[in-house]
Amino acid sequence: MRLRWRKTVNKVMLAATGVCTLISISALFVILAYLLINGTKSLDWNFFTQLPKATGEAGGGMANAILGTLEIVGLASVMGIPIGFMAGVYLAEFEDKAFGAVVRYTADLLNGVPSIIVGILAWTLVVVGMRHFSAFAGSVALAVMLIPIVTRQTEQFLREVPMSLREGALALGASKWKMIATVVVPAGSKGVVTGMILGVARIAGETAPLLFTALNNQFWGGLNQPTASLPVMIYNRAISPYEDWHRQAWAAGLVLIAMVLIANIAARLVLARGISVPRG
Repeated sequence: MRLRWRKTVNKVMLAATGVCTLISISALFVILAYLLINGTKSLDWNFFTQLPKATGEAGGGMANAILGTLEIVGLASVMGIPIGFMAGVYLAEFEDKAFGAVVRYTADLLNGVPSIIVGILAWTLVVVGMRHFSAFAGSVALAVMLIPIVTRQTEQFLREVPMSLREGALALGASKWKMIATVVVPAGSKGVVTGMILGVARIAGETAPLLFTALNNQFWGGLNQPTASLPVMIYNRAISPYEDWHRQAWAAGLVLIAMVLIANIAARLVLARGISVPRG
């Protein structure tokens, strides 16, 4: 009787977890289905090669927004990834108990700060200081969001490297920095690179910080000018009264989610297959 009860409870819980898993996966497929159905209506070659048309005029594309997104996210990665990586190495290898706890708490706190607050911070420090909106200001905002993600991911994966590898390198006469650079970082490189890719994918879809910093532009823009981006263009098109702009918003959403999915798939492939580390 007791064994039968345990088997029944096990089956019920297994069924419950299966249903919850199915619901979670279904949400993703529903979003993708909506994007595919509505986004493909305006997804053509002109969407990738032409600039937006004037207000109320049908047609055009979002070439400037696509390029602007790559520009802003790319510059944010150049600024944020090295800082986050070095901070993660410090927490994993050089941690001072008092200061390390402060750094770790600050990184966790930044991870939980709403993105709109980060946008206000970048607006205050960069936009007001430069006296104009720019892609650079948007990159600063996204870099602030990227740094804590990379920091915590780097620390986590470097801590998983076996201590015996460190001790072996030090026993052979390597300095601590050489041990970290040639043994620890290569051993944890799969996870570190995965964390970096996922962090970049995380910031690529942020809208609020860019509204305060990069603003928007109907033309090509530049690093020192207001610049269009896919998230902001989606927002502007979605709240407009024009049906054609609504279709373009769906198409832009499809392109943006495709970029994020590609980044996530690349991260999974890196984590699953590993990275070949050259040996000197």
